[in-house]
Amino acid sequence: MTKRMTRSTTRIALTMLAGLLTAAGGPVNAATHTLTLRQAVELALKQNPDLVLARLEAGKAARQVDVARDPFIPKVFVGSGLAATYGFPMTVDQQAPSVIDVTGVASVFDRSRRYRLAEAREEARSAALSAEEKQEEAVLRTVELFLEVERAARVAETMRAQAEGLQRVAEALRLRAEAGRALPVEVQRAELDVARARRRFEAAEADRRYAEARLASVLGYPAGDRVQAAGDDGPPKAPLPLSEEEAAAAALDADVELRRLQASLRAKGFAVKAEKSERLPRMSLVAKYGLFARFNNFEEFFRRFQRHNAQIGVSFQVPLFMGPAYKATISQAQLEVRKLETRLAAARSRIDVEARRRFQEVRRAQGDLELARMELDLARKELDIALAKMDEGHASIREVEAARFVENQKWIAFYEARYALQLARYRLLSRTGKLLAALR
Repeated sequence: MTKRMTRSTTRIALTMLAGLLTAAGGPVNAATHTLTLRQAVELALKQNPDLVLARLEAGKAARQVDVARDPFIPKVFVGSGLAATYGFPMTVDQQAPSVIDVTGVASVFDRSRRYRLAEAREEARSAALSAEEKQEEAVLRTVELFLEVERAARVAETMRAQAEGLQRVAEALRLRAEAGRALPVEVQRAELDVARARRRFEAAEADRRYAEARLASVLGYPAGDRVQAAGDDGPPKAPLPLSEEEAAAAALDADVELRRLQASLRAKGFAVKAEKSERLPRMSLVAKYGLFARFNNFEEFFRRFQRHNAQIGVSFQVPLFMGPAYKATISQAQLEVRKLETRLAAARSRIDVEARRRFQEVRRAQGDLELARMELDLARKELDIALAKMDEGHASIREVEAARFVENQKWIAFYEARYALQLARYRLLSRTGKLLAALR
């Protein structure tokens, strides 16, 4: 009686809590999406938030190349300096008063701006590689969370089976106690086991929901949505490296971070050359046309009036004194080059070490999975023996459920070992630049 009242009270409390969460603005319209691994990866490539931002930054850097190229593109401006003149025809915005004014200008020789253009191109290449790097990170993160969702679902299901099995044991002991063939303390101990199993199941369910929510966030779904794993697409199709040396060499050849740092280093090299080129002369082509009017009194102050006027020439500038900022900016650019060289060397060393470690993780995970499979096989055989003894009347249901509990624990260990191996394989493929090809 007391137990039924406790269950009823618990259900009422959970119902009230759910109502309060809904009233507080919980995710009423939350959706659950069921995806395979490849579907999840394709979706991440389209709408992963970090990847979308990186692509926007790459687009912005590409537009910066057009900005840097702009001074070398001829420009033509059409306007008017139309004005009524009394006395001497003064300038209007530093131009002689005219009905129509046309000005053309283009940079002919400016070594500093040429280097700035080359710098902008390398920066755009670096930004594009940064987006590619984010793409690889998004794919690997999607794979990791997908595998975690799969593992959490299997663990939760196993925990549920454990709780159900212990519940059957508790009910059998309760019947035996009512018949006077078991002590009440045995029933109490069995109910405690059931309570513990349910707590473990609740924790596993919470972990599963959290993993599904994290996967949905990585895939760009709105807050409150969850993503469930639809099943395994099979092992990755790309072959794994056969040795540490092969893994390290492949990682160094395929790593996007190295190429991005190399592009940034070339960009800073052009920045140094651009700063040094500030002392070189600059030359611009200038063309101008003006249509003058007689009411601006040109005939009264100049010997001859001409309605159409044009000129073309070259604007030439030679810097003579640059000031202290000239050497300071060169020094800053050179320090940036040295910093990038240091980062590039450190990245090479780190990538080599990580590739070797990923290879060893795969080897270790393979051994752990084989050991977990052997332990699972033994637990299943022991369960079969317990079931056979129970059929013969030589084992109780408690002994059978104890053997089943051990088998469930070995199943969980097997799932964990298989998850670790899958994760290690995908991480090694990511390190060697073959992850996306393997998934597609």
